[in-house]
Amino acid sequence: MPLSPPAEREALHVRRIECRGYRRHDGLWDIEARLVDTKEIETAHAWDGTLPAGAPVHDMWVRLTVDDAMKVHGAEAAMETTPYPPCARAAPSLAVLVGHTIAPGWSILVKRLLGGVKSCTHLMELLMPIATTAYQTLGMGRRARAQRAVAPKTRPGKIDSCYAYSSEREVVARFWPEFYEGP
Repeated sequence: MPLSPPAEREALHVRRIECRGYRRHDGLWDIEARLVDTKEIETAHAWDGTLPAGAPVHDMWVRLTVDDAMKVHGAEAAMETTPYPPCARAAPSLAVLVGHTIAPGWSILVKRLLGGVKSCTHLMELLMPIATTAYQTLGMGRRARAQRAVAPKTRPGKIDSCYAYSSEREVVARFWPEFYEGP
């Protein structure tokens, strides 16, 4: 276990988020995420009375379809289990993302377009790991194409985007030595 040993405790809640990226045959990319919340013990439920241990409180999916530039061409959600009947009616709200691009400022854009009563908090939460999954997924496809291309003439956007990609670290020194600035 990577964390230190915990104090004595009781498991109460589990949230599972799974994201997957797909290359479509039409040249676009599908990025999907699923969120499932369960309670480890039988729980009082404000709407349904009692929720049995292990039963989902939330079970929902989001799919964004993007192009190579990460422009959103499709956005949909499905909500199989929600705590209240009106929740599922928030699914179509994601359509507002069509035409926008996953890029720096994505989380601010998502909050502006879908925050508060405009959508579901849990659907919005899935849009953050979907964005990073999109970068991971498209990166694989882009690397395959880049291997057939010449070395970049301009500074890659990844440089200085996170700790590992700092222009002063070994990742940049190894993959883009011409942009390495050293410690």
